[in-house]
Amino acid sequence: MARSRRPGGHLVDAPLLRDRRARVPQVRVPRHRAEHPEPSFGGAFTALGELAYGGAQVSASVIDLDTGARVLSIDDRIVLPTASVGKILLLIEVSARLSANENPVLETLDKTPRDAVGDSGLWRHLQARSLPLSDLATLVGATSDNLATNVLLREVGLDAVRHRTEQLGLLRTALIDLVRDTRGPDDAPQLSVGSTAELSWLFAALARGQVVDSLTSSRVLGWLSLNTDLSMVASAFGVDPLSHRGVDHGLQLVNKTGTDEGVRSEAGILRGPRRGVAYAVSVQFADTSIAARLRVLDALRMVGLDLLEYVH
Repeated sequence: MARSRRPGGHLVDAPLLRDRRARVPQVRVPRHRAEHPEPSFGGAFTALGELAYGGAQVSASVIDLDTGARVLSIDDRIVLPTASVGKILLLIEVSARLSANENPVLETLDKTPRDAVGDSGLWRHLQARSLPLSDLATLVGATSDNLATNVLLREVGLDAVRHRTEQLGLLRTALIDLVRDTRGPDDAPQLSVGSTAELSWLFAALARGQVVDSLTSSRVLGWLSLNTDLSMVASAFGVDPLSHRGVDHGLQLVNKTGTDEGVRSEAGILRGPRRGVAYAVSVQFADTSIAARLRVLDALRMVGLDLLEYVH
């Protein structure tokens, strides 16, 4: 079997790469509104359907922000692992406390050995032992910082986050544990779970300033607007991963992603020249090979292309 060598010396099967190139969607020019009044989301249905036929669990929901109509719904009420997407519930609780002056914006919090955790984030690589509470929320929004997440959870309490989640009326979505390097038999099996129906509703409510109040909502959106992970649905939007807080070619994006073994999830808001949407997509799959993972990412990108066509 022919193989190609990636930078760094790793061998990759050439047929696998050719197969992926064949599956990567070509750039599509948005259809003219007069010719096709409503995009069909056919690409998203097909791509996610193929994953489902292959044994993955898929769920997707898209809400039109102008009309409130649910324009895409694929098993959107099932509960799937959402990894770090659930950290948005922590950010909502932190923002609500700041709005109520329960915690000062510049209150400094220390990292301790019991908060230590690996994977995503910057704080564990920094020398600073203490940071303001608002800066920790910024790190969570920008890099899904695991250490900052655990320190914030220690400050506000997981029970408070759960209570706030229930107050918002979310029944199938929850942050159920702190971040752990390994999960033992006595630990929660997942960091968070959720239904895409509830997650798309939550982002639509944030966009309308209806989560607690407008100040709380806008502060959460500000933190999330710094997110640097555009590897999934948002990979189709063409915006700068490190700087997309403003409008770029008529597009404005706010999103939160979640990645774990066999889990890819994303929820967010995309506004374009024609309209805006709140969206959520989750996939749980057997992460047994790079090919399996790339198929999931390609499908998520196809969802993004359909979203782009809908709003642009």
